[in-house]
Amino acid sequence: MKTIKGPAVFLAQFVDNKAPFNTLDGMCKWAAGLGYKGIQIPTPETFLIDLDKAGSADESEGQDYCDELKAKVGSYGLEITELSTHLQGQLVAVHPAYDVMFDNFAPDKYKNNPKARTEWAVDQVKKAAIASRRLGLKAHATFSGSLLWHTAHPWPQRPPGLVEMGFEELAKRWKPILDVYDENDVDVCYEIHPGEDLHDGDTFERFLKATNNHKRVNILYDPSHFVLQQLDYITYIDHYHEFIKAFHVKDSEFNPTGKKGAFGGFNDWRDRAGRYRSLGDGQVDFKTIFSKLTQYGCDVWAVMEWECCIKSPEQGAREGAPFIQSHIIEATEKAFDDFAGAEINDDKLKKILGLK
Repeated sequence: MKTIKGPAVFLAQFVDNKAPFNTLDGMCKWAAGLGYKGIQIPTPETFLIDLDKAGSADESEGQDYCDELKAKVGSYGLEITELSTHLQGQLVAVHPAYDVMFDNFAPDKYKNNPKARTEWAVDQVKKAAIASRRLGLKAHATFSGSLLWHTAHPWPQRPPGLVEMGFEELAKRWKPILDVYDENDVDVCYEIHPGEDLHDGDTFERFLKATNNHKRVNILYDPSHFVLQQLDYITYIDHYHEFIKAFHVKDSEFNPTGKKGAFGGFNDWRDRAGRYRSLGDGQVDFKTIFSKLTQYGCDVWAVMEWECCIKSPEQGAREGAPFIQSHIIEATEKAFDDFAGAEINDDKLKKILGLK
């Protein structure tokens, strides 16, 4: 068993153009002041990390930059838990139907040019592998992107071979990236998430198989997404614990009515049957989750991701650190009934069994 590390916070949802959320120093001071011990850094925010510098081809220059970044974060009593390329990972595979909306995730010079946008995204995710190694990180958080999501509930029916071709293409795009992560001894943790081609257990297995079981294919486990899918997020850990190398602590709830269910009726988040909530306000059984992850020895940081359609981010952040801390289990190194034991040998064992 292994004690989960934390509490930590994913900075993405708190970034703003106002202090303290517009500088790395400001966000570090803020997070540390709330009791967090780690931060997960979204790499699109260049004021938090410059991937071009951190992943530079110049080893000395890149390492110096990463050492300085790590020292700055450490000066606030914090650790970097993982880097995140959720947005760039999304752009590795984009169905043309989503081009206009996903252009928002790319720099202006790559907009309206899907090929150039994809090349930029791939380069960014590869640089994050190098940066992670230089920062001493072993796991990286990202999205898989999606070529098939628009066929999740198909009409007309999917033609035979479509799903297989989609995962083959997805794997083809990711294999060169995964190889770079392997060279840098970093695991790629795909957040299993609706909207991504990797959105449940079956799709994770399809992708794993398509990559020839690439050893760097792993999971960022976030139970909130499984509640919205009505998937058994507890048993999911039993199936995939060996792949869980990152952990988002995010709450959600599912309250279907006679008017709406899993698809939400095109409503805003506040009016959907399934919606994300601040920690403790939803339906996720975190006590069992923390127990399972600890029992299986999952070596992860418990990283709060705030997304709530009701509660303010400020309150969610204040409540997040103590919530996570109260759920972290200090893994025991001693059996509770050790006191009842005694020195044993074969003769005693035989006597207990009535063989002597």
